[in-house]
Amino acid sequence: MSVGLLSVVFFLNVSCNFVSSLFVNIRDTESQCFIQEVPEDTVIIGNFRLTDKPANQSVGILVEAKDPDDRLVLSRRYGAEGSFKFTSCNPGRYQICLQSISSQRPLSAGGLLAVHLHIRAGERTNNYTEIAAKYRLTELELRVQQLREQVEQILLELNYQRLREERFREVDHRTNMWIFWWPVVRSLYVVAAVTWTRVHSSIRPPPVFLLDG
Repeated sequence: MSVGLLSVVFFLNVSCNFVSSLFVNIRDTESQCFIQEVPEDTVIIGNFRLTDKPANQSVGILVEAKDPDDRLVLSRRYGAEGSFKFTSCNPGRYQICLQSISSQRPLSAGGLLAVHLHIRAGERTNNYTEIAAKYRLTELELRVQQLREQVEQILLELNYQRLREERFREVDHRTNMWIFWWPVVRSLYVVAAVTWTRVHSSIRPPPVFLLDG
């Protein structure tokens, strides 16, 4: 496979990882969570809307996001549709949870809310139409800006992949060391147990003489 084709495949893989769109059904007060794996300093934007809002019922969505260390980075209540945004401080897996909130219990129509969720991350969050209008960029300047943003995102992703490989190597090294030393420790334990048994079995109690009175 040529270098150019490898670059295209890698870029498509990165692009697919930073865009996701899905439909989910959320039960009353139930929380549906998703994992978004991103490098550091990456913007994550999510848009959602209820596709079949129950009639005569006030419903909404609670959105919470946690970083790889399980720290809360976002917690906000929305209505039937909304948009959330946060920036990753550390690389890793971010957990995004959506929970239904309603003024009545249980929800009608079987207690299910159908939600359309669209998540973008990194360079995909940029609105180049607004950027071109704000900075009065020509089509060529806008294209250069877009390519620059894509290159920066790929570099962030490459750094994150290297970090993942380092973590994997550390885990693999610890596992291999444990596999190597466990038979040694077990053998030493067996030798110690056998030696202890032999030593104690060779020690005989002193003879006892009975004296006639």
